[in-house]
Amino acid sequence: MTVKLLSANHAAALAATLAGRANRKGRGFCSGVYPITPSTECMEFLCQQTFDKGRVIRVESEHSAMGVCIGAAAAGARTFTATSSNGLAYMYENCIAAACLRLPVVMAVANRTLGPPWNIWADQGDALTLRDHGLVQFYCADNQELFDTVLAAFRLAEDKAVMMPAMVNMEGFILSHTVAQTDIPDQGLVDDFLPLTDIPQRMDTTAHTLGQMEVPHQTEMHRWQHHTAMLGVPKVYAGVQDEFEKVFGRRLADALVAYRTEDADTLIVSMGTIGLTAERVVDRLRDQGRRVGAVRIRLFRPLPQDAIRALFAGKKAIAVIDRNISLGTGGVVWEEVRNLADPGAVVQSYMAGIGGGDVRPEHIVAMLADLMPRKTAGAPAVMEAV
Repeated sequence: MTVKLLSANHAAALAATLAGRANRKGRGFCSGVYPITPSTECMEFLCQQTFDKGRVIRVESEHSAMGVCIGAAAAGARTFTATSSNGLAYMYENCIAAACLRLPVVMAVANRTLGPPWNIWADQGDALTLRDHGLVQFYCADNQELFDTVLAAFRLAEDKAVMMPAMVNMEGFILSHTVAQTDIPDQGLVDDFLPLTDIPQRMDTTAHTLGQMEVPHQTEMHRWQHHTAMLGVPKVYAGVQDEFEKVFGRRLADALVAYRTEDADTLIVSMGTIGLTAERVVDRLRDQGRRVGAVRIRLFRPLPQDAIRALFAGKKAIAVIDRNISLGTGGVVWEEVRNLADPGAVVQSYMAGIGGGDVRPEHIVAMLADLMPRKTAGAPAVMEAV
């Protein structure tokens, strides 16, 4: 292991580089890239790397970047790309194609507000728009977790029980440009962790068509197969965690990170960097004798509903903090978890940091102050975080 000072963008690119080199005895590595703030540094770093077997291809658009990955994955290569915001939106069509074709493309997304009006700061809405289209989605809270998750995403996505794209998300600038010490394994350890890429449906000299027309019954069956595979992701991920720990000597973060929840009567639920801030708030309030805990959702697709339901059991009040908004409904995470609590529990939606504003401890304390007197949940609330 080597400790390096890396931004999250560079950590993602270095993880992809090591994973790409690990497939040199297989069908190699390929990455299609096109720049967009705040993910540009990821692909710039990747473009500077060398591969014994493979290449990074600079293209004219995000749509084409994923198109390159689709072609390379269909030929059996290990594939990676990175993007953000409107670049991801331009890539949506091919993201859905990669998912429906069951191709294990790994992508790092620096979450950024969709525009116009233009805003280059953090908002998870860009990635969440793809939540129903068959891509595994992780949300990370620090640089080490991002590096580890990108590396693990290749093993997860390429598992024959999964075979679908995996998105590894980081909040733009808040994480993408933050520099932190990151443990980087040697290439030999990465080789041990990642089997050679083996895509069962890869094209060969006898196959010349990809994504042909199908009749309704075929589509229905393919979607059901995809759905079933998605439901099986947590079990596969648990196995990836075991292998990660065996090879690297540290445990890959759980799909659902619970913090001081055992005896809590109030929970703070969030994704990404807000989760670490929530843990500091929990520590502060515990010192005051308040029974508060935090839950950070790392794996959003598939959502670990049973695990969430178990953590929510017996909790009287739950604040769900979203750095996103589903217009006309409220926070996306709140929308998905609110029915997993016990009957009678107050599950309140708070949207904060949309467009990249800070979500500081005092903001979370204010949310809890708003939550505690409530007898029932009210309309989703927007909390100022600047």
